[in-house]
Amino acid sequence: MTFRKAAVMVAAAGLVATLASCAPVSGGKAQDTLTVFAAASLKGSFTELAGTFEAAHPGTKVTLNFAGSSDLATQISQGAPADVFASADTKNMGKLADASLLDGAATTFATNVLEIAVPPGNPASIASFKDLAKPGLKVVACAPQVPCGAATEKVEKASGVQLQPVSEESSVTDVLGKVTSGQADAGLVYVTDVRAAGNKAVGIPFAESGQAVNSYPIATTATARNKELAREFIALVTGSEGRTVLADAGFGAP
Repeated sequence: MTFRKAAVMVAAAGLVATLASCAPVSGGKAQDTLTVFAAASLKGSFTELAGTFEAAHPGTKVTLNFAGSSDLATQISQGAPADVFASADTKNMGKLADASLLDGAATTFATNVLEIAVPPGNPASIASFKDLAKPGLKVVACAPQVPCGAATEKVEKASGVQLQPVSEESSVTDVLGKVTSGQADAGLVYVTDVRAAGNKAVGIPFAESGQAVNSYPIATTATARNKELAREFIALVTGSEGRTVLADAGFGAP
């Protein structure tokens, strides 16, 4: 067993224990809890939508677990109690479909593209994707198994520019964190992440990003404890209200 796999198994086991011990109780009766596993890039949008869903479903608590899509898919495949899974790519959703861990087909609800994130003032004077290959530049990217990392690899192949990241992170929010904390000159993240960073980062669009548009699918898991509630949450995400929230965050239409 690899160290990474062992770490994921421990994380999944810890999540099971935490969710089991934290079931909210009202008047002596356990409330309905909907557990949503979602890609890290969805944190802002899904946090808002979870609040909307709870307001429309009194007595229901939405528990959100954000991480890299590959880690989330692994956790679900190893028994973590997720009712809904929203991935930043179709590949990791496909893994669960192939393992018969989904209740029906997934629905694509958004798209996203990469953007170069740099610190305010752009001290390294980066203006294009090829600039990221300059010697001595500290560039951070997602690991290849993470959707944003797979997208980065597609852009590299399409452009013929090979990057040498100083680190590869397990989620897009970790990449952005390295940029906003001053540990990197630039990082490859999604357009939505740059927007969410506000004045902590500046986004530099690049034409090659069109070579790697990520589609975001969402589905009810086969082991969902309340599949009807899960479907209602998915309907919120894929409906007009959800699309408005996603569009405001910078996501593209499916």
